[in-house]
Amino acid sequence: MSTTVDGPDGKPRCRWCSAAPEFFEYHDKEWGFPVSDDIRLFEKLCLESFQSGLSWRTILAKRENFRKAFRGFDFNKVARFTERDVNRLLKDEGIVRHRGKIEAVINNARCTREMVKQEGSLAAFVWTYEPDAKQLAEPQTASTSEVSIALSKELKKRGWKFVGPTTVYAFMQAMGLINDHANECIMRAKAKKARKLFKRPA
Repeated sequence: MSTTVDGPDGKPRCRWCSAAPEFFEYHDKEWGFPVSDDIRLFEKLCLESFQSGLSWRTILAKRENFRKAFRGFDFNKVARFTERDVNRLLKDEGIVRHRGKIEAVINNARCTREMVKQEGSLAAFVWTYEPDAKQLAEPQTASTSEVSIALSKELKKRGWKFVGPTTVYAFMQAMGLINDHANECIMRAKAKKARKLFKRPA
């Protein structure tokens, strides 16, 4: 089976884009391009945890609702959420109303706040888990990797929840820590160039 599908312009994109029309824009503008902004990194980890057991299409469709509900994923604000906020969010039909996942976002916001104190930023910590060049040579087909397992383990050790290896691997793919665009995908070279120019956070 081909690893690509023709996009609206007739050029090849990663095959998973065919699952929903809105995936093409997300794929071309976001997926696989490196990110160093703590808010965006925190948001993506949260959204990936909400996706567990669901489809990314469901989460992407609700992303703006999630942003509104969780104060733009400003972890300093989310860290101050109380049980009243949990109850408010459980009534919010615009998001996924799962108590465990909602509470995990609040917990993880507090963990992020602590990590920033210790590491300087969430980005500085996360990017130490960028795989080496040899591991990045070819796009992967697995849903986990040695690095995602290691990062998941460390996050859990630091108190994070809903950050299993598969969730973390999807996060790494989306945030550009790895380039998993298919070899024939027209965005693979663009993502590679963006990663080359990207200044790793220290």
